[in-house]
Amino acid sequence: MITEEQVLKALEDVQDPHLHTSLIELGSVKEVKIKNGLVSLKLAIAQPGTAEQMQLQQEIVSVLKTAGADSVGLRFEQLPDDVVAKFGGEEEEESRSLLDRGDKTTFISVTSGKGGVGKSTVSVNLAVSLARQGKKVGIIDADIYGFSVPDMMGIDTRPRVEGERIFPVERFGVQVISMGFFVEDNSPIIWRGPMLGKMLTNFFNEVEWDDLDYLILDLPPGTGDVALDIHSMLPQSKEIIVTTPHATAAFVAARAGAMAIKTQHEILGVVENMAYFESKTTGEKEYVFGKGGGQKLAEELKSEVLAQVPLGQPVIDEDDFAPSIYAEDHQIGKIYTEMAQEVIKRTTE
Repeated sequence: MITEEQVLKALEDVQDPHLHTSLIELGSVKEVKIKNGLVSLKLAIAQPGTAEQMQLQQEIVSVLKTAGADSVGLRFEQLPDDVVAKFGGEEEEESRSLLDRGDKTTFISVTSGKGGVGKSTVSVNLAVSLARQGKKVGIIDADIYGFSVPDMMGIDTRPRVEGERIFPVERFGVQVISMGFFVEDNSPIIWRGPMLGKMLTNFFNEVEWDDLDYLILDLPPGTGDVALDIHSMLPQSKEIIVTTPHATAAFVAARAGAMAIKTQHEILGVVENMAYFESKTTGEKEYVFGKGGGQKLAEELKSEVLAQVPLGQPVIDEDDFAPSIYAEDHQIGKIYTEMAQEVIKRTTE
């Protein structure tokens, strides 16, 4: 079993990304606990909660597993100011935040009142459909606790990191960033609200986005801290509310719409997902989850139904695996194409 001495030895060559000095020399290691092959560390670094911390996490996990750890748990805190000053903290670079660049990116938040209504499926297919219309598109998987965008789009690579900048992964012409890229072995996220809010800020500030026409944000369901952070960060965001036809789902989704209205966000429309099931044999439509929820929600929010998306499944291509992306000529893919065209129309008028 790995020992504390071996842990500290393995960390000798790992440097604080901002101070370019060994964690051991900085006295960063504040606590080491080892139990049944699990190494738990508390570390102090110059700038916790940044993109560089995520890169550092990956490096630490890698070296400790090589040294014999079965799994690794990490907690971070701020190095004291005098230590940072002693080892030469770097001056802040000029902001390159997507929020400050002044380009004409339209931010579209996709949200819902509850989980399980297909919000992420709508997000990824809208993003891909906008890219098929010739638009430059990015997507932030802002559903921090339930990140799924990389898997849904068939992404099995991680972002490239150069210096202090992260370059998003591109798939189907869409630039993608997700918490899922920075979590080992699909581990649960146990950070509290403030740290999560800081991570979302970094997705805007420290990712090297191309000039974008649209940035899609796949928000967590409901009206919790992360959704509130996004609403305050993006005063000009437009919103799409996803619901199923069921009356209860529509009732709960109205809360998310009410938040958008109270924060002066424009509601682009409502997407009624799982609207019906259409038999391939007879063409008959069965309304599995009822009818009318989307229309009722749109009326309550003084908006319109952008699309009614039936129950279905993309054709799986094992050579170009993307389990949730519909082909452009698929029946449901055509619905997403029409929705993308309507979104373009409503955001360029």
